[in-house]
Amino acid sequence: MRPLVILTLLAVLVMAATCYESHESMESHEYLNPFLNRRRANDFIQADSRLRAITQERIRERSKAHHEHQRELCEDYYPCEMYAFRHGYPAAYKHYFGGRRRTK
Repeated sequence: MRPLVILTLLAVLVMAATCYESHESMESHEYLNPFLNRRRANDFIQADSRLRAITQERIRERSKAHHEHQRELCEDYYPCEMYAFRHGYPAAYKHYFGGRRRTK
């Protein structure tokens, strides 16, 4: 009878030691509050927003306005850029590239 009591107490102690669940051992406390604040919610979305920003930038590069293309062309040509500092980019583009027709 005595070994049965000792075995039972030992089984209860083993069960209590292995089944105890503390808050430190939990990986996530989300079940306590299912709603996240904005700062923590943004942590999950950043990777996707970076990809979206890269995609949007590529789209913007393809669909630039006509005057932006003219300004970039003028910035790449040093005399045109110097002329633009005095007279503005539209006048500089017209002065250096006005006779040509650029199609893209």
